[in-house]
Amino acid sequence: MANNNIAKVLKKNAMLIVLVLVYIFFTAMTGGKMFEAMNFNALITQNAYVFVLATGMLMCMLTGGNIDLSCGSFVCFLGAIGGILMGVKELHPGAAIVVMLLIGLVYGCILGFLIAYVNIPPWIATLAGYLAFRGWGTALLSSNSTTGSISLAAKKDYLAIFSGKVFSTPANQINILCMVVGILACVAVIAISFMSRANKVKKGYEAESMSTLLIKCVLSSAAILLFAYKLAKAGGIPTVLIWVTIIVLIYHFITSSTTVGRYFYTIGGNAEATRLSGVDTRKIMFIAYLNMAMLTAITTFIVTSRFQAANSQAGTYYEMDAIAACVVGGVSAYGGSGNIFGMVIGATLIGVINLGMSLMGVDANWQKVVKGVVLLAAVVFDILAEKKTGKA
Repeated sequence: MANNNIAKVLKKNAMLIVLVLVYIFFTAMTGGKMFEAMNFNALITQNAYVFVLATGMLMCMLTGGNIDLSCGSFVCFLGAIGGILMGVKELHPGAAIVVMLLIGLVYGCILGFLIAYVNIPPWIATLAGYLAFRGWGTALLSSNSTTGSISLAAKKDYLAIFSGKVFSTPANQINILCMVVGILACVAVIAISFMSRANKVKKGYEAESMSTLLIKCVLSSAAILLFAYKLAKAGGIPTVLIWVTIIVLIYHFITSSTTVGRYFYTIGGNAEATRLSGVDTRKIMFIAYLNMAMLTAITTFIVTSRFQAANSQAGTYYEMDAIAACVVGGVSAYGGSGNIFGMVIGATLIGVINLGMSLMGVDANWQKVVKGVVLLAAVVFDILAEKKTGKA
């Protein structure tokens, strides 16, 4: 019985264990550089786009393994629009943000309509955007700048919102606010974990043992406090971490506690049965791609703020990282299963691989090879797990 429980825990947390092992591997291979405070900060700031785009990609994939190939190119295009508005036309950043969001809204409506109501396959509709927006964005930047890049370094308010730090302090000086937030986060995680277990027991559902819960709370708290300490040493909480956290929590609530969120899963499980039960499946598909476009717009703010410029290389292969984060995080390639926190683990793993290989000086082409192998391994693992469940 005990062996069965251990096996269940290991299987349920397989990707989390892989994440820890991969992190330890890169820490050893980089001579401890991965464990430095500034690289904890870099893990968030350099890979925030993965978390945001993967959240939107999750919603698309839940509907039946559908994806959005255009999101990376759309980041380039929207970045070019923002660069021209703020860097060339000197429009106020607030107004530029509104314009960019409106463009994202329009594109999301058009894309959602084509996929949901005209029945164009998602990969074809988004492949068109992948090609068109990359060319359009590059053309806009080339016509407004001789270097193909428009600087946004002067837009301090814009940069502070999306790439600044909350109550920033000098490096290697402990940021007290960061530690307080870390402690509060631990308290929240422990409270939610115990309340969730108590609720399951009350309703007669299967619940994890108290010893397993205590171990999970201890490990989770240790990880949170370590992360908070490293960020405190790196100067404070990055504003982009706040954006990512808010987005992740909102979508966790939508997918786990709302009727609309459950429809995404049922469509992925059996679209025809869902339609016959009275659910407007076309509306759900429309929402999925409208949502993806809006999260891509938010990603654009994060990316242009991080680079302090709009450039033609922004968004390159972002769609691939988002898809990989979802699949590695346990989102089924066929739709109908997966969750936000699994996606977060997948996105973190992709971020660790990106950062670790960069610190090791691995050639960019070999980085793609490694991520491709990781993606394939995750899909194979998913298929084998499904077959084993089916046999059982």
